This record gives sequence, structure tokens and C-alpha cells, in this order.
Amino acid sequence: MSGVELSVRIPLAGVVLDADVAVPADARGAVLFAHGSGSGRHSPRNRYVAAELRRAGLATVLADLLTVEEEREDAFTGHLRFDIGLLAERVGGLADRLPDDELVGGLPVGLFGASTGAAAALVAAAARPGGVGAVVSRGGRPDLAGGALRSVRQPTLLIVGERDTVVLDLNRTAMREIAGPVELEIVPGATHLFEEPGTLETVARLARDWFLRHLAGGTPPAHGRPATI
Repeated sequence: MSGVELSVRIPLAGVVLDADVAVPADARGAVLFAHGSGSGRHSPRNRYVAAELRRAGLATVLADLLTVEEEREDAFTGHLRFDIGLLAERVGGLADRLPDDELVGGLPVGLFGASTGAAAALVAAAARPGGVGAVVSRGGRPDLAGGALRSVRQPTLLIVGERDTVVLDLNRTAMREIAGPVELEIVPGATHLFEEPGTLETVARLARDWFLRHLAGGTPPAHGRPATI
């Protein structure tokens, strides 16, 4: 199968969500991105990571978890981005649809969550022990997943910037609650948004290696230039 990239609209639980789906040739897994803290499928950081995953043979699904109307409301109130129950319901609903999708059906599914989206990804994974194969959190708030952490049995990678001290402490506490295999990677010199030179590249490499290991049973490419934002 040749590579495919599509923008789609997905009806889900009474709303319609916009998503960008990209499937490289001979894809070995699919990664669904869970955005948070007012972000969406156009996040340059997540799109950068997604590009690196595709170069390694992983399909990516970047979906807005809020509708246009909800994003407009959240810009004023800020409350929907912290509604972990709502976000997790939508991440889970999207994950449930992937096995029957004509582009990514049959591929093992991983979740990549950023900020509050990481909590939503973990809650969704906890409820789908057989449907989600691995989770990666970038600068995430796994603590907001609450008691669901004790039901997360999928291999989980927590990536936090060295200088993001408050979030780092929250991740250290949360990782003790996660039931399955969990690792914490601290990116030297990085703050919360990984804006420092080379730090986002490190995030992409760590995520790529984790998903290849736990979804595709493979190893990362030995060479090649990173994608550009």
C-alpha cells in the first residue's frame, strides 16, 4: 500500500471531530494523538513528532478533541481542556474506531498524549487493555488521570523536561501508581514546551523508539535526518 494522507470528519458521540490521518507505506502500527491545554491537531510540536513516527513506519491520527464551537467556548473559560472525562471519552471513542478504519484497520494502536491530553490518553488506555498497546506522554499531567492509573497495564513512557520541575514531580508521583511497565525520561535542559534547541528532537526519538518496540516489535532506523517543523 502506498502512503496516504487524508483530512477527515469523524462523527462521535453527538459531535463531529476533524482529524488528519497519514499512513506510510507498509505501516506497522498507528498512533492516535491526544492534545490538551487548548491545543489541537495543528500543534506544531505534535505534528513534528507525528512526522518522525511516519518516517519510522507508523501511521498517525491527529484529531481535534473539541469541536470548533467548543474550542471557541474554551478560549474564554478554559474549562473544557481540563475536562479529563470528556477528553478521555473522545480519545477512547476514536481509538475504538481505528480497528474498523479502512486505512489503519488491523494495525496495533498506541496513544501519544500531551499536557492534559496525556491524562485523557491514560484513562482511555486503562479502559481498553486489549485495544491500546502502548502510551507515550509528553510534558503530560498523568496525575489528572486519578485512580485510572492503577488500571493502566500498557507499557507507558513519561517524557518530561528537566526544567519543568512541577510537572516532573507530578510525573514521578504518578508513575508509582501506573500498574504496567513505566519509564520516565527526563530531557536535559528542556522546559514544559520543549522549545530549547534539540529537545523536541529528543522527544520524537524517544516516542518513536517506544512505539516501535511495543507496537511494531522492531527497532528504530539507524540513520536519517529528523523532520522539520
